Amino acid sequence: MGVSTSTRRHRKGTHVSDRHEHPHHHSPTGLRHRLSHLLTPHSHETADKVDPALESSARGMRALWVSLAVLGVTALAQAVVVAASGSVALLGDTVHNAADALTAVPLGIAFVLGRRAATRRFTYGYGRAEDLAGLVIVLTIAASAAFAGWTAIDRLLDPRPVQHVPAVALAALVGFAGNEWVARYRIRVGRAIGSAALVADGLHARTDGFTSLAVLLGAGGSALGWQLADPIVGLAITAAIALVLRDAAREVFRRVMDAVDPALVDRAERALTEVPGVRGVGELRLRWIGHRLRAEVAVVVDGDVTVRQAHRIAVDAEHALLHAVPRLTAALVHADPEPAPGEADPHLPLAHHAAA
Repeated sequence: MGVSTSTRRHRKGTHVSDRHEHPHHHSPTGLRHRLSHLLTPHSHETADKVDPALESSARGMRALWVSLAVLGVTALAQAVVVAASGSVALLGDTVHNAADALTAVPLGIAFVLGRRAATRRFTYGYGRAEDLAGLVIVLTIAASAAFAGWTAIDRLLDPRPVQHVPAVALAALVGFAGNEWVARYRIRVGRAIGSAALVADGLHARTDGFTSLAVLLGAGGSALGWQLADPIVGLAITAAIALVLRDAAREVFRRVMDAVDPALVDRAERALTEVPGVRGVGELRLRWIGHRLRAEVAVVVDGDVTVRQAHRIAVDAEHALLHAVPRLTAALVHADPEPAPGEADPHLPLAHHAAA
């Protein structure tokens, strides 16, 4: 006997977890929610809150467009100073800021696609578009690193004095302030909605902020008459971009390969073992689809219970998972009967398929 249940697979009736409200998962954001979250007994960390799919995508879109505006203004101001000063260090920082701002485009497209309902061809929906956007961001970071490095090496071979050094220093400070604000905002929202691509974009912006401070050091060296200070700082900026490229690529690669934090698996297993009627937990799988999680799990139940009782246990197990696992929006729970002494494994006919 095997019984499966899922919030996405029921066609008749209303699922228990569809009827039940999850204040810490499914309530709207904003000041009212934050106040109620502080006062309700279901209090959890901010990172554990899950918004509905539409609301989380909307938060991601707001983060993208707000940061796009801030970085766009920052890059424009720096570009004016680059044209007047000829600083390659500031040029590298400006190009990186512009590239960081433009990464809002693929992410915005991904968030819009993620809102579309699943179809018979794309049965899991379009959440994976967000992972593809993460790959585009990684390639953008790589391209900006290559451009900054090439420009710095060219200036190192052909040194030229930097003009308007005070303006370069001021532009560097503006770049740091704009990037750090955007980094904090993107990382906070990305972690809240579970978007690896948005977090990677925030790390990208943070590195831009530190590279802006490096431009400030280059301006100081130029003010002291050391012409090589500017291209050397440009090379340092290239190295910093390469470091964030490594981190962002690792994060996006893990998401594309369906990696999850092992602590989430432990948390899900603990929640399942506490469900009345669950005798054991078999295979448990979690995967990200965009910035939302799905689960598939087999639980062991008493072999003498009826189909209806086994189904109730499976529903309770799914309900427990929705409460316990942050950003989990759907779970498929399969109930297997506890084996009786001498009974053959009911899954034996499937063994040769699993080995293929």
